[in-house]
Amino acid sequence: MRTPSWVQDAIFYQIFPDRFAKSQHAPKLANTQPWGSTPTYNGFMGGDLRGIIEHFDYLLDLGINAIYLNPIFQSSANHRYHTVDYYMVDHRLGTMEDFYTLLDVAHANHVKIIIDGVFNHCGRGFFPFNDLLENGKESAFADWFIVKNFPLNAYAEGQTPNYEAWWNMPDLPKLNTDNPEVRAFIMDVARFWIDQGADGWRLDVPGEIDDDDFWREFCDTVKTANPDAYILGEIWEVAPKWVDENHFDGLMNYPLRAAMLDLLRYDTDVNGFAERLNELTTVYERENQFAMYLSMGSHDRKRALFALDGNKDKVKLLHFLAFAFPGAPAIYYGDEIGLDGGKDPLNRAAFPWDKKQWDLDTLVYFKRLISIRKAFPSLRRGDYKELIQNNDLRYFAFTRQKGDETITAVLNANNSYQQITLPVVTSSPLTPIAVKNLITDEIYNVEENAVTFRMKPWTGAFLLPIFAREI
Repeated sequence: MRTPSWVQDAIFYQIFPDRFAKSQHAPKLANTQPWGSTPTYNGFMGGDLRGIIEHFDYLLDLGINAIYLNPIFQSSANHRYHTVDYYMVDHRLGTMEDFYTLLDVAHANHVKIIIDGVFNHCGRGFFPFNDLLENGKESAFADWFIVKNFPLNAYAEGQTPNYEAWWNMPDLPKLNTDNPEVRAFIMDVARFWIDQGADGWRLDVPGEIDDDDFWREFCDTVKTANPDAYILGEIWEVAPKWVDENHFDGLMNYPLRAAMLDLLRYDTDVNGFAERLNELTTVYERENQFAMYLSMGSHDRKRALFALDGNKDKVKLLHFLAFAFPGAPAIYYGDEIGLDGGKDPLNRAAFPWDKKQWDLDTLVYFKRLISIRKAFPSLRRGDYKELIQNNDLRYFAFTRQKGDETITAVLNANNSYQQITLPVVTSSPLTPIAVKNLITDEIYNVEENAVTFRMKPWTGAFLLPIFAREI
């Protein structure tokens, strides 16, 4: 198996470094926004690596065991997708020593850390592009980019740049990955950070580099440095061509999020939802399916609470699916305490460390999901099989089975209570006498190999068979 086995057991937490935690023991930088103020496109709030270290107990108490860090390299943007120096931690975030300390703390607590790699484009301050601006066609780096004519209009507002750039944004010049020098540079960066101790890469817009040979070399480079490293691609659609031994281990499974949001908003019915889940569980090879990153929120999308009109029960059910489905569930920082926010930049608010601002009920629910996922191997590594769908009453159930352990996941995607009857599925040779709802701890009796129970609106249930010997 090429995909790292640890990903099947991973519960990710995505951190936007400028907004998660600000250390009181790190140097204070000038002209930062007050922590918790309205986020802006250009403003920095001063989150840093030491802040993450100082709040690591919070992450451990939550129960996560993997972290995805948005970019940490030197950059002129608060999101740091405008890379200036690929070998340097942004000075606003701290130092390389801070990064090593973060890795040490994480690894000592059995937590993996993957970092964000932006290799399709760079920032205007990246030295080769800066050299190109200064020296024009005489620059030694002229072929590192795709220039249409000189001189470059890199700062002409409202004009399309005369060089290729991501979405024609002049501050994001596209790297010419056909150039062997550029390729060698990227491969060296890829190897360098794995050698420093990072546990993998999340790759920003990799589909923009539609070059199989490039990604084969990238994967070989990373896996040679650490065969257990995780390579995650930001591909937004169902796209099996991107997951194999020459591409990525898994993708950010945005189609799963979209399917669930459509169900919760009544934009699709249960039958349509079931069809989409069936596609997601059959289109990929099994090892890649189980290495998918199940993101229900991110820095690129409106917060779950905002997208669901403030309905906390729907937010919980949205994440319930992530913890029930094959792949690695992921939490976008703050979703677990009810952080709200619309489209960028409002979805990148500072984490409020005053507990009076937390939705503790939602936090308790997230901790419950995490503890259940950790406790039952079938939810992490078990086979998926659809059990029942009811379009009229809007509920849906599927099983996860590994060995003698079978758990049934049930979703009530209805705004009313539902009386639900399901067959009790088990692979054990024993006959179940009851079923336990792992979310609520309720016990339901089994009669004629079926269970009947009542579900609240917009809730999920994990049902575990109970046998006589366990009473």
